[in-house]
Amino acid sequence: MNEKPGLLKNYKIGVLAGGSSSEREISLKSGEAVFRAFQETGLNVVFIDVKEHDFSFQIDRSGIDAAFIALHGRFGEDGTVQKILEEKNIYYTGSDPESSAQALDKLASKKRFRDEGIRIPGYRLVRAGEDISCSDIRVPCVAKPRYEGSSLGLSIVLSKDRIRTAVDKAAEFGEEIIMEEFVPGREITVGVLDGAPLPVVEIVTADGIYDYGAKYQSDDTEYVVPAGLNEVEYRRAQEAGLKAHAALGCRGVSRVDMRLSDKGEIFVLEVNTIPGLTERSLLPMAAKASGMDFSQLCVKMLYGAFTES
Repeated sequence: MNEKPGLLKNYKIGVLAGGSSSEREISLKSGEAVFRAFQETGLNVVFIDVKEHDFSFQIDRSGIDAAFIALHGRFGEDGTVQKILEEKNIYYTGSDPESSAQALDKLASKKRFRDEGIRIPGYRLVRAGEDISCSDIRVPCVAKPRYEGSSLGLSIVLSKDRIRTAVDKAAEFGEEIIMEEFVPGREITVGVLDGAPLPVVEIVTADGIYDYGAKYQSDDTEYVVPAGLNEVEYRRAQEAGLKAHAALGCRGVSRVDMRLSDKGEIFVLEVNTIPGLTERSLLPMAAKASGMDFSQLCVKMLYGAFTES
C-alpha cells in the first residue's frame, strides 16, 4: 500500500458514529472498531457519538480537521452530515451529499440504475395504510422500507396472504415501502474502493433470507470470499458493482448488493455508501481477501477524504 499513516498524524480525526437512526447500535460498533484501529495506528483521533440536535456544536468543539463517517441510516447516509461538514470546510470520508441521498433512497437509486441500463428487479412503491390489491403484486417478492439499511424492516413474501404483514413490518421504519420482485438465486455483494472492485462476497443463509437477524445475530450465516462464481459471472458482478457506484456518483467506498439469478443474470439491489465495519461486515471481509487488513482499509478510506473532497 502507498498510504502511510504518518502523513495523517498532522490532522485531528473524528470518528462519527451513533446518531439516533434505527441503525444506531450497528453504527456504534462500526465506529468503535475504526476508532481502535486509528488509535493502534497512532493517529490523533477522537470518537464522537453524534447527537443530531447538537451536531454542529459537537464538530466545532471537537476541533477536528477530518471526519471518518461511520453513521448508518438517516442523517449519516442521507447527505445531511456531509452537507454540514462541507459548510465547515472539514474533510470527510465517502460520497458527497447528493450521491449519499440518492443511494439511501431506494426509489431514486432504482430509477437512476434503470436510466443507466443497469438490470434491477421489478418493483412497486406502496404507502403505509394503502389499500393494496394483492392481484397486482406478484409473489414471491421482497418488502422493504424506502429509506433504511441493514435490512431493517425487510421481509421475503412467499404467499399473498402475507403481503399486508410484510408491508406493516416495513412501515415501522417509514411511510413508503418498496415491493420488489424476488430474484431466485444467490446473494452476492461487491465492494468498490477508490474506483476498483474488491473480491466478490457470497452470502449463504440458513433459510435463504439475508435480513437483520442473518446479518448480525445468526451463527449459521456463511460468507464465501471470493465467491465461487464462474469467471464470466465473477467479472460481470464486479462490472455491475463499478457501474452502479458510478451511476450514483459515489466516491471513496461503497458496497453494491446484488442477486445472481439461476439463469446467471446479475440484478443490482442497492448501493451502500457507508458500509458496515463490524466484525461481521462484508467490506472488511472483501478487503482482507485482497490482502488488506482492517487498519489498512480504514487508513485507505481516510486518505480518500483528502484526495477526493
